[in-house]
Amino acid sequence: MCDWGYCSHNGPAKWVENYAVASGSRQSPINIPETCENDSKLDSRPLAIEYETRGKMLINTGAGWKVNFDRLQKSLLEGGPLDSKYKAEQLHCHWSKDSTCGSEHVINGKSYAAEMHIVHWNCGKYASIDDAVDKPDGLAVLGIFLDVGEADHPELEKICELLPKIPHSGDHVPIETDLNPHAFLPVNKAYWTYPGSLTTPPCFESVEWIVFKEPIKVSEKQLNAFRSMLSYGRLEKVPENDEFGGKILTNYRPPLPVGSRAVRICNCGA
Repeated sequence: MCDWGYCSHNGPAKWVENYAVASGSRQSPINIPETCENDSKLDSRPLAIEYETRGKMLINTGAGWKVNFDRLQKSLLEGGPLDSKYKAEQLHCHWSKDSTCGSEHVINGKSYAAEMHIVHWNCGKYASIDDAVDKPDGLAVLGIFLDVGEADHPELEKICELLPKIPHSGDHVPIETDLNPHAFLPVNKAYWTYPGSLTTPPCFESVEWIVFKEPIKVSEKQLNAFRSMLSYGRLEKVPENDEFGGKILTNYRPPLPVGSRAVRICNCGA
């Protein structure tokens, strides 16, 4: 079993006991203030997002689902607040037991039902994600809010259809359909950006966050598919101290202090 999770005995408030950096000054997520510093430099350096990569493997990590990308295929993230080129590694999602909350970042106190993260590593400076993951400029993560709508999100449905095949922690299944990360990006590319961290242990302070202002729409049925996943392995039993009954009902970290960090906004994609 993992030494961290989202229950009261091993949840975010306890992570610092095993991961000291979790108490650092550059932790994520944060409550993004309604008024942020406008940086004209961002407007003059539009984000370039190119994905030739496709999903390769869907995994139940015990804390949620994760799509690993094919490392042999091309991808590129650059521009905006980034001073290097970044390559896509994986995408995953955070949610809650109901749709009143679940996103990790909140906007002036407002939560969304869930939040998707597309994780990239600095391929312009480091040889691999393992080299990059703990460096101050090692990672860049696109944050996308998920809001509840009436219809299924077509691209997300490709993931949801596979979730019954990976009910337990450690289960994995190949993705044989053409899963395109571009389909998860909002039409409006306006975003907030700030220096932060991984939102799960080991909580390395290595992420330049790019959080899109506009959410994408998913269905309640799709979110319920997330909530049906199990946090324990096939040969394990539901832990007695698991108040969620072994289901992954909540897997988001609450906001941490912004401190002295500047949160900048770019409206060039609006």
